[in-house]
Amino acid sequence: MAIDLEAGGRNKKTARTAPKSDNVYLKLLVKLYKFLVRRTDSKFNKVVLKRLFMSKINRPPLSLSKLAKFMEGKESKIAVLVGTITDDVRMYEVPKLRVCALRFTKTARQRILKAGGECLTFDQLALIAPTGAGTILLRGPKNSREAVKHFGRAPGVPHSNTKPFVRSKGRKFEKARGRRASRGYKA
Repeated sequence: MAIDLEAGGRNKKTARTAPKSDNVYLKLLVKLYKFLVRRTDSKFNKVVLKRLFMSKINRPPLSLSKLAKFMEGKESKIAVLVGTITDDVRMYEVPKLRVCALRFTKTARQRILKAGGECLTFDQLALIAPTGAGTILLRGPKNSREAVKHFGRAPGVPHSNTKPFVRSKGRKFEKARGRRASRGYKA
């Protein structure tokens, strides 16, 4: 492994300064929010720009039910999510919401519009609220991915709640020595 040496010494900066994606629409949004960061004194725009650079894992989706829960009592404000709004079939009635997001799933968009709400894009938001006034900035649950369940102390180690990579959950799978008292010992 070598060290990143640039003119002026080591380069210790690892934060993204541009999105990895080649999506032209995303690049246009970055251009717009770079301008807003420069020309306004708003922290909201800085946060939105930083999140536009993020990888997909760091832009987790948010369901309609969670969105409705977060926006309870804040109906006059605009919900802003740098990511995707997804539908939740467990939710029976969707309240009237004004939402700005990068993407909406087809059914989520339909349900928001049917409830008399509004689905905004970030360029529309920049015209409505250039400094982010009257908005609520939200994020999806980052640790709800299936992969995260497998992180942590090794499965089988005492006090570990880590999910093992097992083909199936049955009598024949990882249920022998160390897993039950009748087979030697139970850890």
